Amino acid sequence: MESKVLKVFTCEEVAKHNKPDDLWIIIDSKVYDITRFKDLHPGGASVFAEEDIAGQDATEAFYGLHRHEVLLRPQYARLQIGHIEGERSVIYSREFGKLSDVPYAEPTWLSTGYYSPYFKESHRRLQAAMREFVDEVITPDALLHEEDGKRPSAHVIKAMADINMHAMRLGPGKHLKGLTLMGGVVSPEEFDYFHELVCIQEISRCGQRGYGDGLQSGAVIGLPPIMNFGSQELKSKIIPEVLSGKKFICLAISEAFAGSDVAGLQTRATKSSDGKYWTINGTKKWITNGMFSDYFTVGCKTDTGFTVILVERSEGVETKPIKTSYSSTAGTAYVTFENVKVPVENTLGPEGGGIFVILSNFNHERWVMCASSARGQRLIVEECLKWVTQRKAFGKPLSSQAVIRSKIAAMISRTESVQNWLENLTMQMCNMTYKEQAQKLAGPIGLLKMYTTRCAQETATDAVQIFGGRGITKTGMGQYIELYHRTIPFDAVLGGAEDVLGDLGVRQAIRQMPKNVRL
Repeated sequence: MESKVLKVFTCEEVAKHNKPDDLWIIIDSKVYDITRFKDLHPGGASVFAEEDIAGQDATEAFYGLHRHEVLLRPQYARLQIGHIEGERSVIYSREFGKLSDVPYAEPTWLSTGYYSPYFKESHRRLQAAMREFVDEVITPDALLHEEDGKRPSAHVIKAMADINMHAMRLGPGKHLKGLTLMGGVVSPEEFDYFHELVCIQEISRCGQRGYGDGLQSGAVIGLPPIMNFGSQELKSKIIPEVLSGKKFICLAISEAFAGSDVAGLQTRATKSSDGKYWTINGTKKWITNGMFSDYFTVGCKTDTGFTVILVERSEGVETKPIKTSYSSTAGTAYVTFENVKVPVENTLGPEGGGIFVILSNFNHERWVMCASSARGQRLIVEECLKWVTQRKAFGKPLSSQAVIRSKIAAMISRTESVQNWLENLTMQMCNMTYKEQAQKLAGPIGLLKMYTTRCAQETATDAVQIFGGRGITKTGMGQYIELYHRTIPFDAVLGGAEDVLGDLGVRQAIRQMPKNVRL
C-alpha cells in the first residue's frame, strides 16, 4: 500500500480552513483535516468552534486534554494531511527502548552525569536489552490484558523463556549455569542481585499492576522453595518445566483464616500409615497465578508442625477466581484441596521445618516487591512532572503553584530514598549466603517494605490531587495515576502487612541489642 503524500502549508493557508464544513488545525507543526472527524470527537464538535482552535495552532489546547500517544493511533494519524513550512515536530513522549530525559524518571545510576558504586557495564548492557524487550514484547501485551483480564499471552511467556528471563528473575544461582542470558549480554557467572534488580524494575515500567503479577510472579515466589529445599528428583523435573514456560507454579500460603500469621494456617496434611504419601485438606485464598498454575507450593499443618509440600494440580484440587481491585490477568485464586494425595517425596525441607522454608523465601519475595514498587513510584513522578509543566490552571502552568511543587518535592524525596535503601540491601544480598540472608536480612527487608509501601501510598494520594478528576479516570491523561492509586494497596498487603513487617524489623533489632548497653 502506497504511503500518503503529505503536503507543505503555511499558517496563513491553514487559517482559511476554519468553517464546520472545512476544518483544519495544527498540532506540533502537523496539519490535520478534522472536517469529518469533528462529529466523532468524544468531547463533541463544539470544542473545534473556538476561535483559537479552528484553523489555528491547537497544540497547547490538545496537550491540555490528550496524551501524545493519541496522535500515534492509526485512526488519528491518518487525519494528518501535511506540515507547516519551515517547522518540524518537536514534541515527544516515551521513546521506544530509550532512557527518559525527564528528571528523576530514571534511577541515579542511569542518569547522565551521575555515578554509582553498585552497577557495572554488564548491568548497563542488560538494562538496555531489557528496555527494548519490555517495550517491544511485554508492554503491548500488558496494556491489552490489564484491560481484558486474560492471562499474559503464551507468545510473551515463550519469548521470555527464549532469553532465559524467567531464570534471571530468580536471582543468581546454580539454575543459571550453562544458560545464555538475554542473548549473552551477561554471563551466568557474573549475574548478581543487581542484574535481577534491573530485570524487575524494567518490567515494572509497563505500569500495569495486575499484569505484572500475572507475568510469572507465581514462579518468582513459588519456585525458590523447590530450588533450595526440594529433592534432586523434584528439581530436575519442576525447574526446567517452569523456566521454559511450559508449566506454571504459585505459592499457596495465605488463607481466609490466617495471612501474615503463618503459624495460624489451618490447611492440614496427614501422612499415610505406610508413610508414603500425604493427604491434604484445606483452602488457600488470594493466591497469585493460582487460576492457571500446574503446581502449588503449599504451607500445611502436620503432626510435627508446619510443613511445606509441593502439590501438582490433580483430582481434588480446585481453583476459583477472586475478583480484586486489580486485573484478573493476575490469576488470583481461591484454592481448595479435598483429600489430595501427594508423595512424601514432595516435602520441601524437613518435616515440621516449614517455617524456615517460608520465612527465608519471604526475604526474596519482599525484596522483589520493594524493587517493583520503587520503579512504580518513579513512573508516577515522571507522569506528574510532565503534567504540571503542560497543564495550565488560573492562566499559569501547574508548576507555578508552590503547593504543587511541594507535593512533587515530597514524591521525589520518597522515591529516591526508597531506591537508595533498596540498593544498599541489594549489596548485602550480593555478599551474603542464602542462609546468612535468612538470618540477618528479614528485619531490614521487612522495614524496607513497610517504608516503601507507605511512601507509595502517599505518592499515589498526592498524584491524584495533582491530576484532579483525571487522576480518578481510567482512561486519558491520568490513566496511569488512576490505576496506580487503585492498586497500590496490594503492595502494602501482599507478602506481609505493613504493621507486621515493621514489628518484625523492630523485634529483630531488639533481639540484637547488647545486654549491658545503657543511656
